[in-house]
Amino acid sequence: MDEHKYGERKERASQVVEVLNELFPNARIVLHYGSHSQMLVAVVLSAQCTDKKVNEVTDTLFQKYPDLEHYINADSAEFEQDIKPTGFYRNKTKNILAAAKIVKEKYNSTVPNTMKALLELPGVARKTANIVLGNAYGIVEGIAVDTHVRRLSIKLDLTDNTNPDKIEQDLMRIFPEAEWFALNYRLIEYGRQICPARKHSCSDHPLTKIYPPAANIWP
Repeated sequence: MDEHKYGERKERASQVVEVLNELFPNARIVLHYGSHSQMLVAVVLSAQCTDKKVNEVTDTLFQKYPDLEHYINADSAEFEQDIKPTGFYRNKTKNILAAAKIVKEKYNSTVPNTMKALLELPGVARKTANIVLGNAYGIVEGIAVDTHVRRLSIKLDLTDNTNPDKIEQDLMRIFPEAEWFALNYRLIEYGRQICPARKHSCSDHPLTKIYPPAANIWP
């Protein structure tokens, strides 16, 4: 990113923050959970799945598997059926049950509170780790880049990348660190309530007014 483009994007990021903070001052995680381990499970399940569907599944799942021990002792075939509506259920089952064993054996049944440790768990990438760290421990090391954040970052020309990890690094350079945690949830609400992924007219949308070319960008 050259200096001129960096300056433009940093200024645009400042405007984006101002608009989003006004539109969605109380945006927060909408996944349901009652413990750190349940949060980890819910976030892993949310990959390629809507939060609404995950909540429908976990409302029953967390009654059946209320704590870490239940995941460790779970039958994988049965667990697959329990989470099937979230999609990619075989891989998610493998990752969740393996992660539970690691958390018990290596971290004394406590979900770890460092990026490095979380990234060692099966099924956990930076997005998941950022969400768990921020919500469970109040630790902010980056910006969670989910499908909404990725799409809107490209649409608003805040990045030259398509890879979530690279997009995260671009966003961290132009957004104030104090905004990193909330940015994910505010962009999610913007994507859900104002500018969904399907093609539509968005020339009058608040963030498009900041960057008019966004009206013609559909990543």
